[in-house]
Amino acid sequence: MIRLILTIWLLAASFSALAHKPSDSYLTVQVDGRQIAGQWDIALRDLDYALGLDANDDGNITWAELRESRDVIYTYALSRLQLDMGKQACSLQPSNLLVDEHSDGHYAVLNFQATCSSTSGPLSLGYRLFFDLDPQHRGLISVVHEGQTDTAIFNPDRQLTEFVLDADPSLWRVLAHFGDEGIWHIWIGFDHILFLLSLLLPAALIWEKGAWLPKAGFKPVFYDVLGVVTAFTLAHSLTLSLTVLHFLSLPSRWVESAIAASVALAAFNNIYSVFTTRRTWFAFGFGLIHGMGIASVLLDMGLPEAQRVLSLLGFNLGVEAGQLVIVGAALPLIAYLSRYRYYPALVLKMGSVSIAGVALVWLAERSLDFQMSIW
Repeated sequence: MIRLILTIWLLAASFSALAHKPSDSYLTVQVDGRQIAGQWDIALRDLDYALGLDANDDGNITWAELRESRDVIYTYALSRLQLDMGKQACSLQPSNLLVDEHSDGHYAVLNFQATCSSTSGPLSLGYRLFFDLDPQHRGLISVVHEGQTDTAIFNPDRQLTEFVLDADPSLWRVLAHFGDEGIWHIWIGFDHILFLLSLLLPAALIWEKGAWLPKAGFKPVFYDVLGVVTAFTLAHSLTLSLTVLHFLSLPSRWVESAIAASVALAAFNNIYSVFTTRRTWFAFGFGLIHGMGIASVLLDMGLPEAQRVLSLLGFNLGVEAGQLVIVGAALPLIAYLSRYRYYPALVLKMGSVSIAGVALVWLAERSLDFQMSIW
């Protein structure tokens, strides 16, 4: 039991280094015959980590520092991108370097041109940016040709993909791409996982006479978890959809700070036991906030109108599938450990203390916009 608690604490503590949105870049390629125009949005924090753009180490990358590093940035990025048309390599030439702001910070916007010797055959893209530095990095790609848009997601296990330019993108392909991204997003969304875990930890217990006692049998535990997970799912699916479809919008810092606060409150509730019989409503209320945070990936992609609903559906299905895997793994373990008399004090309360500590670090970082080092 002591080993389990130490494992929970170490895992929770390690999450503080992953408090922010995972590393993504956004590449749009517009194909017009032999001419290809590209726009590649890459996070400044990622480029700084790879290239050291902050020359004076003041924690702020200025336009002057970025402009001075233009050639280095283009050389680094374009050497990790390959475009082939009809199995013939295309030549990449840098264009204007700009800056844009996404939901998680400032991005360098690398505009470039590509000239291809062939105008027939499929377009192949090879992508290797940051995979040697960050295995969680994702490249989100949109290819536009004659009014049609096809999408793909690159990761360390998928660094090459092919686009058939004279065919409409397959509906199943779009669903599969964004379903996979939804699963991955929830698995590395440690704030969402810790919120859900905080709600699941007391599911096998009942609060009576000022103390946590184990429930009789697995059935009441299952129905408790079913209610909490269903409420959380309905809530975040609702606001995820409304946000991606542009019916709802809140500043990113507010949303991310509120998510961190929800994790802390859920953990504190396990320690002080205020909402012992209303965790379902607690899950639904804060699930509305979590949905807006989950939507950030799709918003930053700038999805075309024709594919927005389909991409949203695939992504949401992936999120729910990933969440079911997490619940399926946690529920039997929680039900088993709750039979031991040390579970309320060691697993529930000490685990919740660790989660609350990490959440408070996240809250400070997100609300005050700074990065805290705990090591």
